[in-house]
Amino acid sequence: MFSDLNAQKDGSSLLCCPTSDDQGPIFERASLSYIPLFERYRVGERSFSRQYAHIYAARLMQMRPLLAERAQQKWGPEVLIRKLCELQTGEQCCIVGTLFKRMDLQPSILKEISEEHNLLPQPARAKYISEADELILEDELQRIKLQGKIDRDKCVTGSVIAIYGAERNDGKFTVEDLCTADLPLQTARPTLSSDRFVLLASGLGLGSSHADSMLSLQLLVDMVTGQLGDQGEQSRSATISRVLLAGNLLSQCTQDKDASTKAKYLTKKTQAGSVDAIRLLDELLLQLVSSVPVDVMPGQYDPTNYTLPQQPLHSCMFPLSSVYPTLQLASNPYQANIDGVRFLGTSGQNVCDIQRYSSMDSHLQILEETLRLRHLAPTTPDTLGCYPFYQKDPFILEECPHVYFSGNAPTFESKLFKGADGQEVLLVTVPEFSSTQTVCLLNLRTLECEPISFAAFSANDDEESEMNISH
Repeated sequence: MFSDLNAQKDGSSLLCCPTSDDQGPIFERASLSYIPLFERYRVGERSFSRQYAHIYAARLMQMRPLLAERAQQKWGPEVLIRKLCELQTGEQCCIVGTLFKRMDLQPSILKEISEEHNLLPQPARAKYISEADELILEDELQRIKLQGKIDRDKCVTGSVIAIYGAERNDGKFTVEDLCTADLPLQTARPTLSSDRFVLLASGLGLGSSHADSMLSLQLLVDMVTGQLGDQGEQSRSATISRVLLAGNLLSQCTQDKDASTKAKYLTKKTQAGSVDAIRLLDELLLQLVSSVPVDVMPGQYDPTNYTLPQQPLHSCMFPLSSVYPTLQLASNPYQANIDGVRFLGTSGQNVCDIQRYSSMDSHLQILEETLRLRHLAPTTPDTLGCYPFYQKDPFILEECPHVYFSGNAPTFESKLFKGADGQEVLLVTVPEFSSTQTVCLLNLRTLECEPISFAAFSANDDEESEMNISH
């Protein structure tokens, strides 16, 4: 079992030891080097007086040279790269620009405001795509409608791409081919001598009324801290060197009851129901951080800013666990170097938003697509709220990660994605724990990921509930 008293001041090495009087084996928890890299997602001066057009201009300016280079690699160094103002009818050329998808079903802020006048709100939809959607490419000065060989339903607003084709007499650009920025260069992953694991979990959903979820959550904590199983299980638990909680620590039940129907600017993020949930979270974190380093990311239902990048939860909310140096309050998106393995991920808002506004349903496919676009959240700020950056877009990928994850997915999925320049990225969708009772265990040595399920069941209402753990 892991002792709560063995947390070192620097959080680097933690021991597990038996609590009984009998002498037994002492397991030392494997320690990892850790370098947080999410400083780029910190928002300093918070000014919302700027126009959001600046972030599109900064995104296009940063990505245009990357797309021009990719276009020349794909279509030859002699390919003509034009701006929209330089287009000539019938000339075969390449254009680099930002996609805009005109959608009739897209929610409108004007219609959201209409609820103040007692008008009916828009009905909620799982998808906002329709046959009437149109694709438009725009640069700093002009825009043009697209037709031809481009998957309209798969594309989303905000994607910077290069297209090849020609403008026709009808004033539309006929696309014959397209290319994306693709993956950036990747630093080589170090060779590790032993198995070391990072546990990924998301969507704890504290504050809900589901007893099974709480039983499973306590079982998860007991497993990580070494209070569960025989010596073999405790030895395996000692190889879990870090825990990463990817957002939605609190349940949607802790939000204002009108949060789903009110306009976002009218919604209050911190409600009375979240106070007890935060207190419970602090108690659970105390059990974890006394035994293992823990990274905590905020999510959609957590008490922090609504817009991306979400800033770390404030330490004052965790009076018990924040005194431990092993608690790391991180931003969303998250980026860190763990034993030479570069992690990048989000709590899932970017993936869910792309899912609503495109034909893609698989979270794993959307992760792969954002890698190809070299952008974490292309739909910001159109349909996903973000801070109005005006000099640089922090969501552009400048270095290829080794592990790329998203939280609060409906199911666990993983895939090793290989780039054109030899990059290898493990894509992981971390399932929502409150509905699946499942977490992910990732081996840093092999980059293999497996789900661990904590399933609660009972034979009948009169019998005590039993727990089942499956790997």
